[in-house]
Parts: sequence; structure tokens; C-alpha cells
Amino acid sequence: MLVDYNKLQNGSDIRGVAIEGAGKKVNLTPNVTKFIAYGFVKLLEKKINKKSENLKIAVGMDSRISGPSLKIAVIEGLSNLGCEVYDCSMATTPAMFMTTVLDEYNCDGSIMITASHLPYYYNGLKFFTKEGGCEKDDIKEILLEACKSEDKEKIFENKGNVLKVDLISVYSKVLVDMIRKGANSEKNYDKPLLGFKIAVDAGNGAGGFFAHKVLEVLGADVSSSQFTEPDGTFPNHIPNPENKEAMDSIRSTVLANNADIGIIFDTDVDRAAIVDSNGMEINKNALIALISSIILEEHPKSVIVTDSVTSTGLGEFISKLGGVHHRFKRGYRNVINEAIRLNKEGKECYLAIETSGHAALKENYFLDDGAYLIAKILIKIAKLKAEGKRVECLIKELKSPCESSDIRLEIREENFRDYGLKIVDDLEEYVKNVSGFSIVKENYEGIRVNCDKNNGDGWFLLRLSLHEPVLALNIESDIKGGTQIIIDKLMDFLNRYEKLSKDSLRKVEVA
Repeated sequence: MLVDYNKLQNGSDIRGVAIEGAGKKVNLTPNVTKFIAYGFVKLLEKKINKKSENLKIAVGMDSRISGPSLKIAVIEGLSNLGCEVYDCSMATTPAMFMTTVLDEYNCDGSIMITASHLPYYYNGLKFFTKEGGCEKDDIKEILLEACKSEDKEKIFENKGNVLKVDLISVYSKVLVDMIRKGANSEKNYDKPLLGFKIAVDAGNGAGGFFAHKVLEVLGADVSSSQFTEPDGTFPNHIPNPENKEAMDSIRSTVLANNADIGIIFDTDVDRAAIVDSNGMEINKNALIALISSIILEEHPKSVIVTDSVTSTGLGEFISKLGGVHHRFKRGYRNVINEAIRLNKEGKECYLAIETSGHAALKENYFLDDGAYLIAKILIKIAKLKAEGKRVECLIKELKSPCESSDIRLEIREENFRDYGLKIVDDLEEYVKNVSGFSIVKENYEGIRVNCDKNNGDGWFLLRLSLHEPVLALNIESDIKGGTQIIIDKLMDFLNRYEKLSKDSLRKVEVA
């Protein structure tokens, strides 16, 4: 089967269809995956000037049902080139990066087999070096080398050793030690979470370890946790903190069990969200506000880098705490790279975070790690409890909009990118002539527009999706019915474009 390797690229990841499902053709087979592993070896050889037989590479996977067969293929590919391979079995994406920095492993690179929250029939690969996650250009090179290797497969006579390791236990100990040290409890140093009832929802992904290998060890009651057993069919809900069904599920569990806090992870644990004891979601803008308050207490005046769709209220919240809100492009690699760039310029930035739940801290290699994020929050929660306070007190000053909506407008044009970008460019000219609308100048993605009190009392952002033929329209308003006011004023403009579907505007869901 001929495979277009280039079509497997998804930004800085690789994603494809690994098993038949929903009428999709399989394009990420074990054989294809083996050649992609070859491509990664070639990239590492160039980057660190080491021959393949001297490379040490770790391989892990999430709970997807196609994971074991793809992992075998990846390991075979690496071993064929003489690499020493650590088979980490079930792991998390952040833990796989840690194999490059932990003394126990000291790997040259690592591969995580995952497709994050996508449906069960998908799978993919993420790659790490000691410098962090591979970039878009790295992925292009990996796929180019994979394509070449298909024609001339090279197998070393002396295959590299394959060692099975218990990475997740080692990684769990790192988190346990971090929480103990951070909480520094005088009464219960070893068990600073004693007396806490914490519900973990892993969505049948790879995050179940956090309940038993981290929280339980620290004294927490985790009996109300759910879906901690890996199941790659994801039978209960999509393992995604952005998914309404998933958040409703953990909220219900927290309330039904009178838990102090609920924690939810995505499939490969690079994202997370929480629910407080009252069932209030601390997600998206609220989660950013929460971790920002913790970071700004430790690092006053820090820049906080977020993606483009964060609320006006969040910016005001960060400013009141003495921080600097720097709104940037969507995409977790974009916000991370921007934070790294700012630090190189001498602007101290200790946090890069997306509304999706990707949070990367400077103290943790700017690695987007859901488990580390939660560990950081739990340290603060333990300290607050000693003061008779709850976590929600940290974000009581956060102003939330009256209405918010995330609308996706399908582009029905083959060359969707150029068509979508033209619409965005045209909008800038259109807004200049609309009373009550004003363009936000400091904006790095799409067009963001403020709307005055007589014209929706809020803002909207129109941007081209990173990967799909879609224009994303995010709207927030501080008045009831404000979303519809903004949409009505936009319709005259949007109706000019015949190949832009307006179906999603006919019935807009408002949060």
C-alpha cells in the first residue's frame, strides 16, 4: 500500500488512521510506523552527531488498542538500526520526554505513540530530544527520511538491545517527591494529602497511575476515582478536558461522592482540568487564572503567555496580580516557543498555557505536562487547607463573561487556506466601517475585535483553524443576548462568501 507520508504530519506531531473505523482508510500501519522510526533515528544522528548504534531511545504508548502493534514496529525499527531501546510500555507523553533528562535513563530521544483525544481508530507519534518536543520542520524531515527508507531498508547485523523499564513508577516518584517538598507539611510530611478526598478521571487513557501511584501514596482517598483502567476504545467518554460530556462526568462524581476536588486528564496526560468541591469547573480561562496566581506569587511580574482566545477578564485578572498577559497564537508549541523566545530576550516568563489545558512551566523544561500542572496546584491546595481556605479563593476576582461561544464555520473550497485567509483580511477592512467595533492591535492570530456596550458588549476573534478547512469564530459578551447581537452585525459581512458555510450560525450554543 502506497502511503503519502506528508499527509501524516499534524503540526509538530504525526497522526493517522491506525485501524478501520468510521469509513476511514488506514494509513498508519505497523510497517509505516517502523519507517517513521528510521526517520527519527536519521534526525537524531544529524542533531547530536551520533551514529545509530550509539543512540539510546525510549518508546512508550497510551491506551489505544492499536498501540501495542505500533510499539512493536517502532522498537523493531530502532533495534534494526542498532539503537539501544527502552520499552516503557504504558506511559504519558510528558514522562516520555523525561527519559531524556532523568539520570535513570539519560536517553538521546524518545517516542510516544498517541493521538491525544482523537477517536479510537486514530493513532500517532510524538518525538522528543533533550531540547524538548520536535518542531514542525523536524517532523517534515522525519517523514522525508521515512519515505527514503522504504526503498532501502537497512538492518544492522548486531541489533540493538531492548530493555523493558517501569518508567511510570519512576516518574510517579518524581511527582510524589515534588509534592512532599512543595507542601512541606509539618504534621504529615510524607502524606501531605491525608484527609483529602480526590476523584481522578483518566477517561480510560494513560492517566490512571496518578490516582494510585501519586495521590494514594501521599495519603489521599481516591476511592471515588473513575475510568482509571486503560481501555483504548474509550467506552465512557472522550478523554478530553474540553469535552462537555467528560467535564459533566467528573463534576457529577465529585458532587455524588462529596470529594474535595476532581481531576481529569486527556488520553496521554499532557492536558488536565479540575473541578472544585462545589462542582465548579476550573478549566480554560479559570485554570489559566488559577495557575497564573500560583506562578505570580512565586515570580512577581512574570509574563504569562496564552493562546489567542483567552478572555478580557483573564487579562485583567493577571494584570491585577502584577503579571503581564501576552496573548499569542493557538497551538501548544506556539505558546511554548513564544515563552522561550521572551526569556531569551530578557523578559521573564514562567508560564505558557493554552485554554485547551496544555500548561508548560519554565521550572519544568517548558514541558506541557498535565500531571505536573496538577501536582503544582495540589501543593497550593494543601497549603491553603492548613489556612482553612479552599482553592476557589485564588480565582474569586476572575471576571467571567455573561455569554461565550465557539463557532466553527466550514470552508467548502479546495484551496481552503487561501480562501479563509482572504476572509480574515477582508474582515479587517470591514470592521473599520462598523460603528461600535474596534480592532485589537496587539493580536497575533486572525482578527480580534472589541464591541462596545451598544454593539454586543464584548469581543470576537475570527481565525483560520490550524489544521482544518474551518474558520473559528470565538465570541464573548458581558450582556445576555450579546452574542446574537455580534453575530447579527457580522452576518452582512459573512454572507458575501458563498463557499463559507453559515449552518453553525443558525443555532449557536451559548455557555
